[in-house]
Amino acid sequence: MEDKFKSIILSHNQTASSRNQYYIYIITNYHNTVLYVGVTSNLIKRIYEHKNKVVKGFTNTYNCNKLVYFEIFSDIQEAIKREKYIKGKKRSFKLDLIQSLNPNWLDLYDMITQ
Repeated sequence: MEDKFKSIILSHNQTASSRNQYYIYIITNYHNTVLYVGVTSNLIKRIYEHKNKVVKGFTNTYNCNKLVYFEIFSDIQEAIKREKYIKGKKRSFKLDLIQSLNPNWLDLYDMITQ
């Protein structure tokens, strides 16, 4: 596992219970063909909701439930700004982000819930 990958997971696990913690995340489907970018203040809860199809919508329709990328922010406005920026970029940009952190496209959910 790459050092950058380890440090991001460790950072999440150390600060997950703190207030003012916000995340942008990318989830995909089983075949890694559909990408969804979102923002949340509770990454574990939100990914659980995606995995269990709690909320109807895009991710439910396209079976997006595999967490492949996330970033951590202390300011919600910065997180929203980053989410909009990533959403506005081409698919290739999003793929590069995922490859930079998670080249094997592992589901990070199990790692952040440990």
